Amino acid sequence: MSASRDSILKISAAMNAAIIGQETVVERLLIALLTGGNVLMEGLPGTAKTRSIKTLSRLIEGEFSRVQFTPDLLPSDVTGSEIYREKTATFEFQPGPIFGNLVLADEINRAPAKVQAALLEAMEEHQVTVAGTTHKLPELFLVLATQNPIEQEGTYPLPEAQMDRFLLYVQVPYPAAENELSILQLVRRESVAETPAVLDPILQETIFAIRKEIDSMHVAPAAEQYMVDLVVATRDPIRYDKELASLIQLGASPRGTIALDRASRARAWLQGHDFVSPADIQAIAPACLAHRVHLSYEAEAAGKSREDVIGEVIQRVAVTA
Repeated sequence: MSASRDSILKISAAMNAAIIGQETVVERLLIALLTGGNVLMEGLPGTAKTRSIKTLSRLIEGEFSRVQFTPDLLPSDVTGSEIYREKTATFEFQPGPIFGNLVLADEINRAPAKVQAALLEAMEEHQVTVAGTTHKLPELFLVLATQNPIEQEGTYPLPEAQMDRFLLYVQVPYPAAENELSILQLVRRESVAETPAVLDPILQETIFAIRKEIDSMHVAPAAEQYMVDLVVATRDPIRYDKELASLIQLGASPRGTIALDRASRARAWLQGHDFVSPADIQAIAPACLAHRVHLSYEAEAAGKSREDVIGEVIQRVAVTA
C-alpha cells in the first residue's frame, strides 16, 4: 500500500468514526477531494451533512470557510468586494469566503439567483471577477453545498446550468436504526470533552500527487464504452424499453460522461485497483448522473427518485465486453 493511499484511508476511517453509518457519503466526499470536483449534498435536517464537511476540513491542510445562504445574501458577500482606502485614495480588494480551500455553501437553495450565479464562475473556472478584475482562487478549491429537500418556502431551486457544475450529487439518508445508539453515545462523549485530533492534516502536495496518480490510471476501451453507453441510455432510453423511456424527460449532458470517468478512476484508486472496473462505474454512476437527468411526470407520480431511475438504467445497459 502506498503512503499516500494509506493517508487517505486513515482519513476515511477518522470520518467514519465521526459520522457513523454514512460510509457511502464519506467515500463520495473523498472522491470529490481526489478529483477536485464540487459536491451537492441533499438530506433532511440532522443527517450530518454539515458535520461531514467540517470533519473533512479538519483532516486536510487548508482553509475552511462557510457561507450560510439566506434570501438577503448579496453576491459580494460570497466573492468579496472592493473597499475604498481613504489614506491611499485607492480601492483594495477584500476577498470573500469563496477564497477558502473547502467552501461550505450551506443551504445553497435559500439564496437568490444572483448569488447562485456568482458561484458559477468560481466552480467552473476557479476564479471570480469583481469590478472588472479577475482573481484566481486557491489551487485546492472545492465547493461543498448542502440543501434541504423539504421546506421549499423561501427557496430558489438551483438552475440546471449550476446543477451540472457539481461533479457529484450525494443524497444523505437517515442512518440505519442499529447506528442510532452509537451516534447518541458519540455525541454524549463529545459534549463532555472535545474529541482530540487523531491525525495530522494531509498536506495539499499529497492530494495533488494523488490526483496525478488517478489521472494516469488505466481505463480500458471497454470501460470507456460502458460509461458512454450509460450516459447515452439516459438520452435515448427508448432503445432499451418503453417503460424506461417513460421515466426520463431529458438525459445527462457530456459533463456527465466526464464526471463518470473522473469519479470512477478515483473510486478504483480508493479500492486499491490500478484499473477501472464495471463495478467502480456502477457504484458511482448514480452520484454522477442523477442530478443531470430530468424525470418525467410519470416517474414523479410513481414515486421514482432520480437515483432509482439511474439504477434502472444500470440494470438495462449491458457491460461492454
